[in-house]
Amino acid sequence: MICDFCINYIYDEDEEGYICDVDMDEDDYIRMRSSEYTTCPYYRNNDDYLIVRKQI
Repeated sequence: MICDFCINYIYDEDEEGYICDVDMDEDDYIRMRSSEYTTCPYYRNNDDYLIVRKQI
């Protein structure tokens, strides 16, 4: 997974590290860990320029 470029991958000061900030239930988490998903269904590109390109 390419979490480094996802908008949901944020720095948590309490944990002192990066975490996924998606509100998912236990079933979704188990599916992601058991690799039923080939790509993350919660992935959103953190490319701010993507929005600008669509507006032009």
